[in-house]
Amino acid sequence: MSNYPMLNVFWTMLEFFLWILWFFLLFKILTDLFRNHEMKGWHKALWIIFVIVLPFLGVLVYVIVHGRDMSQRDVQQAQQADAAFKSYIRDAAGTSGSGGGSHVDELSRLAQLHSSGALTTEEYQKAKDKLLA
Repeated sequence: MSNYPMLNVFWTMLEFFLWILWFFLLFKILTDLFRNHEMKGWHKALWIIFVIVLPFLGVLVYVIVHGRDMSQRDVQQAQQADAAFKSYIRDAAGTSGSGGGSHVDELSRLAQLHSSGALTTEEYQKAKDKLLA
């Protein structure tokens, strides 16, 4: 049998988990400090010193004071990332924001020019093949 009782294993795992949780929260706070554009440089430096000198108290006080602001900045960053992603998808797909495709618009314009006689069948086919390529 082992000389390390099961209760000690539990407490060791709990302490390990709490340390990981604390480090995660510390990095989250440091990230939030640098993302916060409303706070001045010296104010950020004082918070960093407070978090380093009195780590547990500093992290707890920061969460109490700026917890709501942290969540608002997280939501704002997620919305900006989502908007940038949607814009990238629209640009990559070649569509406009209204849902219509630019290729479809070009094809319909070519068909109108062909039906009105402004384009010959050969010119229409070349332009259509070039557009679809």
